[in-house]
Amino acid sequence: MLMLRAKPPESWLPKVIANVDSVLVDHAHLERKAAKSALSLQRYQQLAGRIEDLTAIAIEELEHFNLVLKLLGDREIPFEQAISSPWISGIMNTVRKGRNEQVIDHLLCAAMIEGRSCEKFQLLAGALLALDAPLAKFYADLVESEGNHYAAYLLMAKEIDEAEANRRLDFYLDLDAELVQRPSDLLILH
Repeated sequence: MLMLRAKPPESWLPKVIANVDSVLVDHAHLERKAAKSALSLQRYQQLAGRIEDLTAIAIEELEHFNLVLKLLGDREIPFEQAISSPWISGIMNTVRKGRNEQVIDHLLCAAMIEGRSCEKFQLLAGALLALDAPLAKFYADLVESEGNHYAAYLLMAKEIDEAEANRRLDFYLDLDAELVQRPSDLLILH
């Protein structure tokens, strides 16, 4: 179960639906970055016992990236440059330095991104059902995977230091609630 404390602004879903081509390009970039993030987490000694789990997440994210690239190709949408997300930057810029602090924060940031993806893919699947059934199914099929990644990252953070992970999770849930409500004209998922 997602523990998010705020919903995206009401303007988010209609804007995304009206600009689905641009959002699909952004989605492809997000999947590629998610794979890279899972691999970069392997550098932390505290996660040495989770290398296989992180590799499995990275592979799954690359599979999603490939699926989105296929969608772009099938729909003749060019794979353009990535747009920087103020929400993701706002979350990631809070990662602390320190032996356990950095890895816990990095894991929790990854969890927040996966959690928001899970939520937004559910919203998209429902909204697209009457407009574009194949795309609605595509997003519905991704929901479980994103939720599993969210839970896996949370559990990994808690395995390192449960009290600190819970304290920082509270911080990130508040930060996310603040950032997600900020208006944006960018045609991106997050």
